[in-house]
Amino acid sequence: MKYIYTLLLSISSFCAFGQGTNDLTPEDRAYLFHIVKKSPILDNSIGRYFEYSGPLVRLMNKELNYDSIESYIINNPNSLFIRTSEIEKSPKGIIVEAANKMALWELNKVLLASRQSENDLEKYRTQYNQFEEFLVSRLPATALRTEDGTIGVHKKISAVLNPSLSFDDKAAMLATFHFLSVEDQLATIEAMNYAINAYVEWHSYQIFLQLGGTAENFKNVLIAAGDGSETSGLLNEREKDENGKWNKGLPKAVGLFPYEAKIIEASKRNKTALEPVRMPTIDFETVGENRLTQLHFDVWGYNAKKQTTVVVERNGKSYHLFGSNDTRFLSPDSTYSDGKTFQAIINELENDKIARLWDKIYGKRGYDYEIETAKKRKDETEKKINEKEHNYSDITQGTITTSSKVPGSVKRARKKSYKKNANGEFSAQPKTYSDKKTRRKKQSGIVFLYGEYERYKRIIEELEKEKQAAIDLLAIYQRRLNTYRTAMGYHWVEYTEKDGFYTFSDSATFDLYTQEFTFPADTLKTPFEVRLIAVPDGPLSDNADEVMLHVNLVDSKPGFDARIQLNLVDQFESNKWDLSRSLLGTSDSVSVKQFFEALLDKKLNFEVIARGQGIGKWNGSNVVRASDRTEWVAYQDGTDEARLKSRMDSSNLRLRSTEVNLFLNRGIKLEVNTFTDPVKTNLKANNESIQNELNKYHLTGNDYLSALRTASVIQKLKTELNVLAGTYMTREEAKIVIDRLNKQLDSVKVSCGPTSFKWQELLNIR
Repeated sequence: MKYIYTLLLSISSFCAFGQGTNDLTPEDRAYLFHIVKKSPILDNSIGRYFEYSGPLVRLMNKELNYDSIESYIINNPNSLFIRTSEIEKSPKGIIVEAANKMALWELNKVLLASRQSENDLEKYRTQYNQFEEFLVSRLPATALRTEDGTIGVHKKISAVLNPSLSFDDKAAMLATFHFLSVEDQLATIEAMNYAINAYVEWHSYQIFLQLGGTAENFKNVLIAAGDGSETSGLLNEREKDENGKWNKGLPKAVGLFPYEAKIIEASKRNKTALEPVRMPTIDFETVGENRLTQLHFDVWGYNAKKQTTVVVERNGKSYHLFGSNDTRFLSPDSTYSDGKTFQAIINELENDKIARLWDKIYGKRGYDYEIETAKKRKDETEKKINEKEHNYSDITQGTITTSSKVPGSVKRARKKSYKKNANGEFSAQPKTYSDKKTRRKKQSGIVFLYGEYERYKRIIEELEKEKQAAIDLLAIYQRRLNTYRTAMGYHWVEYTEKDGFYTFSDSATFDLYTQEFTFPADTLKTPFEVRLIAVPDGPLSDNADEVMLHVNLVDSKPGFDARIQLNLVDQFESNKWDLSRSLLGTSDSVSVKQFFEALLDKKLNFEVIARGQGIGKWNGSNVVRASDRTEWVAYQDGTDEARLKSRMDSSNLRLRSTEVNLFLNRGIKLEVNTFTDPVKTNLKANNESIQNELNKYHLTGNDYLSALRTASVIQKLKTELNVLAGTYMTREEAKIVIDRLNKQLDSVKVSCGPTSFKWQELLNIR
């Protein structure tokens, strides 16, 4: 059985929570700050957007005491300002990870309170009721109780929800509940798994929205793999960070990660009837609609002695993510210096166990050879028996001969007893020649051969039994190998890597720094799987240490993570390219400062891409260059009012757009794209060389108009950024920033179809 989780409530039902963190309690905000600052992956991405203005309380080792700071924020909420407008531009997986940790932290408190008194639970009554609703919807009838006409969870079942219990403990506890059949025990575990995932997904999405996240598709899954025993990290109060240090304050939640379970065969049961699946699978589907499908991975309960292994498989292609022995991070790089890897287990099973057993069966000196040798010797023995028996038969059926020649011994023995006959001669008895000694010898030989014959028969029978047992064992090994190989996938997708960013051969990507795997935008929705593999102790062992994984899926528009995102719709008058409005406002101040800070780092590559895209097309997610370059004569035939209405129709209005995106990720990339609607323009270039170039490549007036508008945006950006550099930076820093910015912008060409023009040339700037 596979996990299949979907968003339980519609997107619209969450709108009441709104954007921003005002809906979070002071305690929630304080703990969120604590989580972000104690998780390096979160702090590096969004830490600067949590602006704390209170006292910096430190420990004896000079490190910040976030427990004390958390208490201060709870009592002084205004000491923390959270810039959700900037967080929303961050990688969505980062926002999701913070939201998921918040949801787990709260669920842990809710379940703790539920096992205490009613007074303790009252504070979390709303949250517990929601969790119980999820749980009751899936529990078998035998695990429910009815009190005052209300259906609730059996009290004994509530005890099993303790996050500090391992899977084995939970299964053993359920086995003692005589009111649950084996099938009910499995159904109870599955109901608990569903309730935990449903609640965490539900609450994570609320927090995700409050932090500025946006997603039309949101799936959040917690999953665990292993043998279900108490292993390292499972019962610890504090999680470790990426550097292996204990993080007091992060949620105690590894016990909340559900195991997919199955019923143990009756003959193999001991104390429990359930065991966890070692390689559970989660079913997902890409979002389609020309949007990115993004998966975020967050490993919990990390085992430093075995390499955490995650496989994403779509359309028979496998993408592999392996844990590093230095950090909790996953990456497509399988390099692992210490401990066991799943591939090493596969290699040992195939090249050692199976290879040796195969050689024992079919090799030059294997069972086949030994059986064939024994059969030959049996056949040879049988042939000898036939020959001996034939010879013996000849002896027993032949004529008995006599001889008058008496042996000397007989003569001497008989001299005294024999008397002379009437003629005065001794009467000697003739010797009968029956060859008894030879016959006895031949009989012994035949008996021996029959013994050898039976011995070879027994050897052959024993060898064939051993061979069959070996074949059966080989089949078991082969089935396990096939299972392991299937789990890893048969068609590994190749990749290239640059600065922690992995690009697969089919354009899927993985970002080491954000732990995000991305399928490129596509129009179709396609199913795919995520498999979490618990590495066993050995190729034939069923023992495997625990690993816990948080997986989240969201959709995104291409370019969603630009630090500056300007989408100017219908900002230019008809057939005009002058831009009167300002491009950058106060809401962009933090992003602009980050841009300037990046420019100060000369190691970061700075790239500017400017395009006059001409006629645009809406692809369901955003505007792209239309492949059909057909132009309309006018918006609509009829009155001026009808034409104006057609011009302002949303389907045409959104095409007249200009996009400005600034990306700060392993480099600096400024991108400007301008589009027009399909209505024809008779605009011609005053510059003869430009017009000749347009004619050469059969470019239209709309292509030229969009190039002019892109040039105007570059000019406007240059002016505004030069002013802001002097405002936000010191004199020395401003000079470095302005020089680098102007040098890069002044060299920019605006692409227009297959050709390009200097933006100054388009605007006739000398």
